[in-house]
Amino acid sequence: MLHLNNNDLLQLLDKPMFHRISETADELGLECYVVGGYVRDLFLERHSKDIDCVVVDPDTTYKKAGETTINVGPGIRLAKALGKKLGRHANVSVFKNFGTAQVKWRGEEVEFVGARRESYARDSRKPIVEDGTLEDDLDRRDFTINALAIQLNSKSFGHLIDRFEGLLDMEDRIIATPLDPDITFSDDPLRMMRCIRFSCQLNFRIEDETQAALCRNAERIKIISQERIIDELNKIILSPIPSIGFIELDRCGLLEIILPEIAALRGTETRNGRAHKDNFFHTLEVLDNIARSTVDRKEESLFLRWAALLHDIGKPRSKRWDDSLGWTFHNHNFIGQKMIKNLFRRMKLPLDERMAYVEKLVVMHMRPQAIADEEVTDSAVRRMLFEAGNDIDDLMTLCEADITSKNQIRKKRFLDNFRLVREKIIDLQARDNYRTWTNPITGEEIMQVLNLPPCREVGLLKQAVKDAIWESRIPSDHEAAFSFMMEEAKRMGIV
Repeated sequence: MLHLNNNDLLQLLDKPMFHRISETADELGLECYVVGGYVRDLFLERHSKDIDCVVVDPDTTYKKAGETTINVGPGIRLAKALGKKLGRHANVSVFKNFGTAQVKWRGEEVEFVGARRESYARDSRKPIVEDGTLEDDLDRRDFTINALAIQLNSKSFGHLIDRFEGLLDMEDRIIATPLDPDITFSDDPLRMMRCIRFSCQLNFRIEDETQAALCRNAERIKIISQERIIDELNKIILSPIPSIGFIELDRCGLLEIILPEIAALRGTETRNGRAHKDNFFHTLEVLDNIARSTVDRKEESLFLRWAALLHDIGKPRSKRWDDSLGWTFHNHNFIGQKMIKNLFRRMKLPLDERMAYVEKLVVMHMRPQAIADEEVTDSAVRRMLFEAGNDIDDLMTLCEADITSKNQIRKKRFLDNFRLVREKIIDLQARDNYRTWTNPITGEEIMQVLNLPPCREVGLLKQAVKDAIWESRIPSDHEAAFSFMMEEAKRMGIV
């Protein structure tokens, strides 16, 4: 954390956008403050692209809409005036129903809103919004580290307002609420997810009373839309050490509510002196391994991280005791694959090729290990290549992350074997051009030559040709494939 004095803040805010805001606010007789995450991130040396400004004017007018009073005043007035000052390259968007406006200029985006205070009914997450002071506006913020403000008016440009000692909490690396955490979380239960997300992103500790309030209010998360929940959950998954977030979600009872399939992985069982590993902590270790290996492509790795999180969700349903083998989890990858669609649908995750990608990695995540355990043959690797397709690199990354043994000798042996598999993959990719491979024999040709209608036998013959090519029993050309297909049809009694 940086310890910034007033001169430091003046230098950090010495940007054309902030000076134009200052000039415009002064001309209109409004008070303007940059608030929230942008201010926090100045001290944490984090890049923040979201700039939020609170505008104060005691003469602001409001209109009522049902229970909610909506600010149509100072934020929008300042944004419109700023847009005119910035000229034709500025883009101003006004959201009258929310009393907010956004100004885009030279790659920067600033959102303006009038200062407000909020109150909530117990049975609603929709606030009653009214005109307020800057103090009212800071009171309603979620956490002390987000309740910081810097004045932009020329008379006090760069002056920091830290009403709840957020700087001290930043220095102590603590997440705490400005007011009673029970009220904070009950008013907007999504703040519980945000609390854990900030703890995870910043590697901050959740203050004890705030943590206790998370536990007391966990059930309130049920009134929050799944879309808002998944947005926060994705941010936790994309954090540098996502296990921090999932441990906190589990600790306060939220995980059982929002992702029971992951909560079900918790715990171990011992029988006849033999125990299995705790699949919950194993899963989190795999997820952290993926986070480390994809740090340079974080955003595009989201669904690879989801695959890591879900790769063992079939284990609780497949868990069996075998007197000779001990605990087994046979076919947990297939069971897990079948669970994903319902999970994605419930969580409002995309039911498109991204879901299919996760299903593929979950069902195949044991394949490289099975190959590495045996002799690494061309046919086995070729089959895996064709089935994994363009996702082969991500599959190998997941499988390597899945090696979490504390026995370093055993771990090294696994990784050395995976290295051999990777070498074989590179060799076959160069020779086979598998990415553009298609079966030389089509279903239409089989039906035409053998005078068959669409039926199971057509699929069996096509699969037999594919298997023969993948296993290097015949060349990948039409003549060899056609001869093999005819022989196979004779064997099946079709001709």
